[in-house]
Amino acid sequence: MSANSTLLDRIIFHPTLCDQWKFFSEGATYHLGGCIFLLGFMGGSGTYGTIYIFGFMATGFLCWALWGWLDACGVDIFTWNLLLVLICALQLAHLVYQLRKDTVSEDFQQLYKQVCQPLQVPLQVYKEIVKCCEERVLPLARDQTYAVEGKTAIDRLSLLLSGRVRVSQDGQFLHYIFPYQFLDSPEWESLRPSEEGTFQVTLTAETDCSFVTWPRRQLYSLLARERYIARLFSVLLGYDISEKLYALNEKLFAKFGLRFDIRLPSLYHVLGPASSDAEVEQEPAEPEEPPVPSRPPTFVQTASPASGAPPPTAPPALVRKPRPDSDLSASGSLPRNNRQALAKGRAPLAPTQTPEL
Repeated sequence: MSANSTLLDRIIFHPTLCDQWKFFSEGATYHLGGCIFLLGFMGGSGTYGTIYIFGFMATGFLCWALWGWLDACGVDIFTWNLLLVLICALQLAHLVYQLRKDTVSEDFQQLYKQVCQPLQVPLQVYKEIVKCCEERVLPLARDQTYAVEGKTAIDRLSLLLSGRVRVSQDGQFLHYIFPYQFLDSPEWESLRPSEEGTFQVTLTAETDCSFVTWPRRQLYSLLARERYIARLFSVLLGYDISEKLYALNEKLFAKFGLRFDIRLPSLYHVLGPASSDAEVEQEPAEPEEPPVPSRPPTFVQTASPASGAPPPTAPPALVRKPRPDSDLSASGSLPRNNRQALAKGRAPLAPTQTPEL
């Protein structure tokens, strides 16, 4: 205690000046070590910033160890600096090992840049998502089917990384699936966690494809644990389903000359034939007659008759009949929830279902 008090007294209260100063330089190695330390303490945060700092610190301590061995000739100077060099080297090795351990493959890096980085998803959260799919990229050869209508069970959720997949139902083309789109988002959203179901469409690879897949049980478990990941998948799936519905809507408009309203629970709300629409735009429509109470309403709008021609009699109400070979009957009525409506929105409107007026 007295020794400490004496040292404190010498430093603060009664400082003792050096009797003789050295007027020669300690050597270039000593000053180089100081400059390296200055650069090292300018490093930033994060893993790469820590590697930068400890790398420069190890180099600076090595310079001072050489100075203590060659110029100062001090055993304690050399020993302490060499020990600090070893500590910094061990810390660098640990950081590099952690960095290589957490690095994902090139396909998953590109997936992060295309899908998650625009949404500012943290890298650690993305690694949890990748870990759920076991970091595996599965191939899909050309003309190979990912799912068969009415046979393949909905037991996973997949996202296409490369290639192009064709979606069809009863042999009719619906739309394409392009890279970084989900393969089975409508089917996934149409089922509850406790329900089982099968695909209502057939997915066939038109080119050599690759995709990642999350098993259903593991993904539901992850979504139950992590609310942030659950909200993230909800946003991604909702956007993906809307893109598929708009693609299907444009395809149907180009084929039949009709414009469908995809905001409805199903795609059966037809505005009328293309020729009738053109006549309606050219000629003014006649005033509508009051509806007959006993006649059921119809969803078809008829065009105005040509000038000079006798007005036609009102046609009987037409009832849409679903195709017997498809599962469109469930889509004609109001679905149980919006998710099932989006899932069944993939089904196209057959040409035979458009009434001829």
